[in-house]
Amino acid sequence: MRRIINPIRNRFKHVYEQLHNERVKNNLLQAIPFWVASAITGLIAVIYTRLFAAAERGTSWVLHHGSWMLFIIAPVCFIASWWVVNKFSPNAKGSGIPQVMAAMELATPKYIDKVNKLLSLRVIFFKILSSLIMVFGGGVIGREGPTIQIAGSVFRVINQWLPSWWPKISKRNMIMAGAAAGLAAAFNTPLGGVVFAVEELTRTHMSYFKTALFTAVIIAGLTAQGLLGPYLYLGYPDVNDLSNYIFFGVIVVGIISGLFGSIMSRIMLSIISWMKNFKVSQRVMYITACALVMAAFAFFINERALGSGKEIMTHALFTADKHLPWYMPFARIGGSVLSFTTGSAGGIFAPALSSGASIGAVLAEWFNVSPTNANLLILAGMVGFLTGVTRTPFTSAILVLEMTDRHNVIFHLLLAGMMASLAAYLIDRHSLYDHLKMQYIHDVHHETIPVDGDDDDDEEDA
Repeated sequence: MRRIINPIRNRFKHVYEQLHNERVKNNLLQAIPFWVASAITGLIAVIYTRLFAAAERGTSWVLHHGSWMLFIIAPVCFIASWWVVNKFSPNAKGSGIPQVMAAMELATPKYIDKVNKLLSLRVIFFKILSSLIMVFGGGVIGREGPTIQIAGSVFRVINQWLPSWWPKISKRNMIMAGAAAGLAAAFNTPLGGVVFAVEELTRTHMSYFKTALFTAVIIAGLTAQGLLGPYLYLGYPDVNDLSNYIFFGVIVVGIISGLFGSIMSRIMLSIISWMKNFKVSQRVMYITACALVMAAFAFFINERALGSGKEIMTHALFTADKHLPWYMPFARIGGSVLSFTTGSAGGIFAPALSSGASIGAVLAEWFNVSPTNANLLILAGMVGFLTGVTRTPFTSAILVLEMTDRHNVIFHLLLAGMMASLAAYLIDRHSLYDHLKMQYIHDVHHETIPVDGDDDDDEEDA
């Protein structure tokens, strides 16, 4: 690898020395790492998307050609997925967003070794491998959170590879831009990536990182679009001819889905805390039990309990018969809890959206509303549940807006997000990611590290 990188470095150094305007030189060289990392992020996101879809198709094949095999495949895959992470890259477990948040707060010379463990090439490889094994086994996980950690790792590694003569670039801003680019490439939602970075990842004023952030999001998104085409994650649901009073339904759906999202997060945290002192044998038994429960539910009740849940969202939004059984929200929530607490790699974004969609569909049927009003309640449920988990109402609303291109309901989606945020606050003041982030930080520092503290080596980006 160094034999390839060193000649490229030397060539850039020669060009750099030929430039006479110091400001131009610094701005250009500060921008190049973001451009390169963004393009790589877009490429990896596309490859990961296709591999993830292939793994889901594999699960579907098993269900339709011998669903009994799931009682063997699920335990094997759940255990293998956990073992891969536990053995080779413990920091690759879970969604990856808490690791990115922790890395940003620890991005100082004092904790540089910890940051290198949270974001690295090793994390990228085993994150992808573990999540693919998990989803093939029927795990209720998504690829969006993992893509964010993968992107953060790409940007972090590119930053590490810069030679000593290269103009200084903020480690924290590099990681933050990578995370935003990862979300934009995963969902094809550039605005969502920007809002996510501002609302979830940092409280720094936008002027300090706006150029790097927008550049990363644009290049990663264009790379992914160039390979996958200008697609929408979900499509164009019909939300025309809405009732004048549907906002009451949006409020109800937002509150209920926000409560369930926060309750699910609390259950996950409680189980993780309970398992903290488990021996390996106890953990294997727990993972096996989770896999068998998932297999039993899919075999005896409903196979839609498995996977990321995108099929549930498309069914609820784009079919005339929007019926989902009353127990589907509980099945999706339970599947997320069982999958996430195994300690394997896998995200929560897509499962949270599908859980919210199922809540919206069930309530829409109970309210006996028209199909277009039902679509709006389904979208409101998606925003509300994701908000209950992440506590980012604006990010959740913008993500769902960009997935469906339904700008005429933006105020309804924002209303759902705000109501969900207020409701979730009654269960827990902090998000699931905040709690998990602090666990990573606690490993290296027993006192809370100020969120707004400055990096010792940070400089303003180009």
